[in-house]
Amino acid sequence: MRMKWLIAACLGLAIALIAQETPAQEPAPPSGTGAPPAGPGRRARRPPPPGVSTPGVKREMTTITPIAVFDAGSGSPDWQVLTEDSVWVANGPISSVHRLDVKTNKIAATIAVGKKPCSGLAAGFGSIWVPSCGDKILGRIDIATNMLTATLPIPPAESEGGIATSEDAVWLVTDAAGKLSRIDPKTNTVAALIDVPAGSASVVYGDGAVWVTTPKADMLTRVDAKTNKVTDSIPVGKGPRFETFGGGAIWTLNQGDGTITRVDTKTRKVAATIECGLIGTGGEIAYGLGHVWATLFRIPITEVDPATNTVIRQWTGDGGDSIRAGHGSVWLSNLRAHTIWRIDPGQF
Repeated sequence: MRMKWLIAACLGLAIALIAQETPAQEPAPPSGTGAPPAGPGRRARRPPPPGVSTPGVKREMTTITPIAVFDAGSGSPDWQVLTEDSVWVANGPISSVHRLDVKTNKIAATIAVGKKPCSGLAAGFGSIWVPSCGDKILGRIDIATNMLTATLPIPPAESEGGIATSEDAVWLVTDAAGKLSRIDPKTNTVAALIDVPAGSASVVYGDGAVWVTTPKADMLTRVDAKTNKVTDSIPVGKGPRFETFGGGAIWTLNQGDGTITRVDTKTRKVAATIECGLIGTGGEIAYGLGHVWATLFRIPITEVDPATNTVIRQWTGDGGDSIRAGHGSVWLSNLRAHTIWRIDPGQF
């Protein structure tokens, strides 16, 4: 009996010592955060972006009720482009593009594309153009058939960039050393290579020119779409990456200082710098419904009025990563929640 008691005591002491040396399992991250909690060997989450400080502008995402929610399943919906009757959304983890029907509020098609679609989506020439980072190609989807009809050996230079179409070409930065490719949609080949600053990322077409952002140089470059010549280098906010065109201006979302820069496309000069508090990586910007819309994790929607160059509303909380405005709605890709929201701006 004494021997059994000693064995039991020793076992109990050993279990207690092991428990002290082994940390408890960390809880799973809350839904929608996309990041594990801080703990041994793990970095703490970055502090949230500050957003605007203007009284009465901020509100919570919980106050928004979408009129439709599209479930991307296990994927992560991201980049968007709008066409006449659809919204197209890239989904990197499942190497696909979703076509959302704006009349039925249903996913009309899911099209397999190159591995890990990235660097934006563009519409033009009866097609959706899809850069893919996984296999370094440019895919072409036929809008009429929802079929991938071509994969071009034209790689995107940046995963976080952009692609654009003009009247007769597709434009994409294809080399981090500073090469802008002009792609002929008739032949699916590169018709010209244009030197732009190294590290350039996003591309937008507007008012007869292609506008290219260079985050490390805090620069916006204008390329004449007819001559393929660089005509202007315009300093903007710190770390410009994503951009949009509308209202006679190019609008850059500046990740380094959280501002939006407005550049007049006629004068080619900065017309306004708008404080938004959108500091951080990721996010996107779009023009539609007469306003500018920006998104960033933890500040999913920021609405800017071009008439006053001010943020008039800003929503904080879960959601966001890509945004568009059209078909009478705001479209928000919630990458971490695996959904796309269609929002009636009338409720704002």
